[in-house]
Amino acid sequence: MGKTVLIIEDEQNIVDILSFNLAREGYDTLEAYDGPTGLQLAREQNPDLILLDLMLPGIDGFEVCRQLRSEGSSIPILMLTAREEEEDKVLGLELGADDYITKPFSMRELMARVKANIRRVAMAPAVPSAVPAGAGRVTVDEERATIYKDGQPMDLTQREYDLIRYLAAQPGKVFSREALMEHVWNYEGYVGDVRAVDVAVRRLREKLEDDPANPEFIKTKRGMGYYFGE
Repeated sequence: MGKTVLIIEDEQNIVDILSFNLAREGYDTLEAYDGPTGLQLAREQNPDLILLDLMLPGIDGFEVCRQLRSEGSSIPILMLTAREEEEDKVLGLELGADDYITKPFSMRELMARVKANIRRVAMAPAVPSAVPAGAGRVTVDEERATIYKDGQPMDLTQREYDLIRYLAAQPGKVFSREALMEHVWNYEGYVGDVRAVDVAVRRLREKLEDDPANPEFIKTKRGMGYYFGE
């Protein structure tokens, strides 16, 4: 069965271009031209990925994303935005979007991101399996795909689980943002905006750390990247 991409975008010409190129790559598509219709299709059809414009009639892309995540949906969401303001991109990521791409975008880059996000859901990132099962305050149970802190299971998104699993597999090793985009986000040879990593780390720290301002698990090596510090 082919993978399905839901396009929520109010500009007909962009929808047509996206639908044509996605079909050429073997994807089925669903289209919505406003927020409420897109939200309904996402709930009813459970697509494999959503391409979500931020500026939509009815309700905007931020609210579509917020509602889906509050309902427990883990469908990968790739935001499409013509805006350059950093706060808009960060807000979308903090509401649970997986990544964003700014218009006008390269169709080749967009297709690479679609493929990577769908692949991430189907297959966990390849990481060393030597994650300590019962050492320290934070442990990884790969069979249950669950992170435990002080013996209690944590409510994490798939991306947050993937991120801590990857870092915890090699404690003390520093990974650049580009390396994390490549190995956790599955963007091969990634070059571009790495803000998504910082936002994901911040959200993860808010759930994981006793004091997010002074993290003891997900640590920063200034100018280099992040590492697991247990």
